[in-house]
Amino acid sequence: MSHATGAKYLKKDCLPLMWCPGCGNGIVLGAMLRAFEELGYQNNDTVVVTGIGCWGKADDYLLTNALHTTHGRALAFATGIKAYNPKLNVVVLMGDGDGATIGGNHLIHAARRNIDLTAIVVNNYNYGMTGGQFSATTPAGKYTSTTVYGNPERELDICALAEVSGANYVARGTAYHGWELQEHIKEALNKKGFSLVEVVSPCPTHYGRNNSMSAAVEMLNWLKEKGVTREQYSQLNGPYKEEYFLTGKLVDRDVPDFNTRYEEIRARAVKA
Repeated sequence: MSHATGAKYLKKDCLPLMWCPGCGNGIVLGAMLRAFEELGYQNNDTVVVTGIGCWGKADDYLLTNALHTTHGRALAFATGIKAYNPKLNVVVLMGDGDGATIGGNHLIHAARRNIDLTAIVVNNYNYGMTGGQFSATTPAGKYTSTTVYGNPERELDICALAEVSGANYVARGTAYHGWELQEHIKEALNKKGFSLVEVVSPCPTHYGRNNSMSAAVEMLNWLKEKGVTREQYSQLNGPYKEEYFLTGKLVDRDVPDFNTRYEEIRARAVKA
């Protein structure tokens, strides 16, 4: 039996990957490329749009069309690409700093428009590339290079924000649950309208070192324990429940996407 490898989309002469030892980005990249292959994506009809940050460097390794954009603006560029050519498969790669902190407003409006894009947000709980500063998703009380005595702010739930903003599909995976993550990405790519997959993958170099997860095995064990299904989460009780987070498919609905609505309005205008 043959299995998807995603190799046809990968620049092998650019290997090895530039990410730090223990980083989950390679796991996410592999899951995404295998999903591309299983869905039959062609290199020339797929556009991967990235922002600035560790996960944004993924486009260095791709043989698809790619656009490396400015910090926090990947979704804005991707919206323009999809609006101009709806036939393209457009995938947006962002980190938590890029996609939810600096670019949070673009996330809200891409979901609100229900533009037919798939956003894959790797949440490593800090700004990994620039020194480990805290981001909007850094858990309350945790330590970063700019919150050395603990983060005083509450963390942002990316998936909840995407849901209430109007996304058609929302899922959360982790760097530990690799095969499940691949299925979430496939479902997101198949969904018409705006879809978002958040991948929890703490940065081992900065966040992990400051919060007792400096080794990859510690991070993976933590993800295995703390990332739970909706059923498992409902059975938790007590204040320690806040230490866990939901994984799996969280939203799946079929609201007409932006391009479908736009063409309906355009047709009415032509008849007027």
